Amino acid sequence: MAKKIKVNAYNDLRSSLTDAIAYERGETVDLRVTEIPAPPKPMKPKEIRRIRESLNASQEIFAHFLCVSPKAVQSWEQGTRHPQPATLKLLDIAKKNPAVLVSGGRPKMHARSKTPR
Repeated sequence: MAKKIKVNAYNDLRSSLTDAIAYERGETVDLRVTEIPAPPKPMKPKEIRRIRESLNASQEIFAHFLCVSPKAVQSWEQGTRHPQPATLKLLDIAKKNPAVLVSGGRPKMHARSKTPR
């Protein structure tokens, strides 16, 4: 027969609630706190077009950067469809630093030597 493990959920719950109340009061508590960022805000079609144009990219190339179809980019810029939240997050990053989207986070390669610059 398997050994029974005693679990006292009431005491654990009570302790957790006490810690949560202390944290809310600003007291120092040994807790792991995770703050979830707000979802990305919707973008207007003109804003998406400005991001694409800041990269000097066609809709097809821009779609390749975002891993979406060129039709998706076209419909976003016309306002008939809206990007998914993950794409909005990527667009927000591209808006702040367009080079990140193009480089993919990798160092640029020198054309002749194939070594990072």
